[in-house]
Amino acid sequence: MTRHNWTKKEILEIYNKPLMDLLYDAASIHRQYHDANSVQVSTLLSIKTGGCPEDCGYCPQAARYHTDIEGNDLMSVQQVKAQALRAKSSGSSRVCMGAAWRNVKDGPEFDNVLEMVRTINKLDMEVCCTLGMVTENQAQRLAEAGLYAYNHNLDTSEEYYKDVISTRSFEDRLQTIDNVRKTNVTVCSGGIIGMGETEADRAGMLVALSTLNPQPESVPINALVSVEGTPMENEKPVPIWDMIRMVATTRIIMPETQVRLSAGRTQMSREGQAMCFFAGANSIFAGDKLLTTPNPDVNEDMEMFKMLGLKPQKPFTKKSQPKTIEAKDSNFEAKGEKPKWTRPNHTIERNLEAQKK
Repeated sequence: MTRHNWTKKEILEIYNKPLMDLLYDAASIHRQYHDANSVQVSTLLSIKTGGCPEDCGYCPQAARYHTDIEGNDLMSVQQVKAQALRAKSSGSSRVCMGAAWRNVKDGPEFDNVLEMVRTINKLDMEVCCTLGMVTENQAQRLAEAGLYAYNHNLDTSEEYYKDVISTRSFEDRLQTIDNVRKTNVTVCSGGIIGMGETEADRAGMLVALSTLNPQPESVPINALVSVEGTPMENEKPVPIWDMIRMVATTRIIMPETQVRLSAGRTQMSREGQAMCFFAGANSIFAGDKLLTTPNPDVNEDMEMFKMLGLKPQKPFTKKSQPKTIEAKDSNFEAKGEKPKWTRPNHTIERNLEAQKK
């Protein structure tokens, strides 16, 4: 039975169990709710890269940091369709489109994104978007277009959040998730480990996610990929045991959720990834990049699947395919909204130092 009242103390006790006990418990729960040999393959596509006004300490797409990321304007609908067809032929059942925006703004660019959603849904693929903060009306327009999922990560615990990002608040994250929940779009929300947080912060993030009702249908667990020029460029790689423990703990407290083994897989051995799958991970991102950071080649992943006896999950296994409503038949119009998303006043020293370099 899914619980929504997990405490940080309970989650830390699970996280720090003897590893064999933790793996056994997580694997047992995983088999109750999921096909243990089925893993969803998703493709993450950066439809607009770089130039983001935020100061997220882990992100090479922040305009204020000096990284080697080559920015690009919003892709065309035809470019996105071509990439989606390529992803489908490689075994992906979901395309997640990411744009380096602080928040969605009504206008021609958002209209183009809506058309991208319609186009991909008509290819019988699940469509996910991560576009920053959205209003309820914008979420409704995405739902009408046929969006399957909206990604908006909490990143870390509410307590540690202020040491990572100063340009928006943790509450903004929760408000966006709440806006999406008012539609038929599923929620994808997780976080990153390896940013200098404590185990208590990791548990705190899982408290915030697991106490949502309903819990997110999808929870990505990312290992920080430190990028030169960002405030977190000197953080050490996350040990594989931490990833395994995080995946297993997430599976136990959110039994029905798709747990996504996301960024950082290039640093993991096949054996390490196999233990994550055993512990309850049942989704990966395929393709040579995750937005801007390296990712294993899709052929390597298919070889690993063959070796482990895994099969790609078919689209719309967990929820039926949404219907696409054309723009001319939409019940929701652009309102030109200008919501007052939070701009906290605090500063983060390492973010300021990276900006000065």
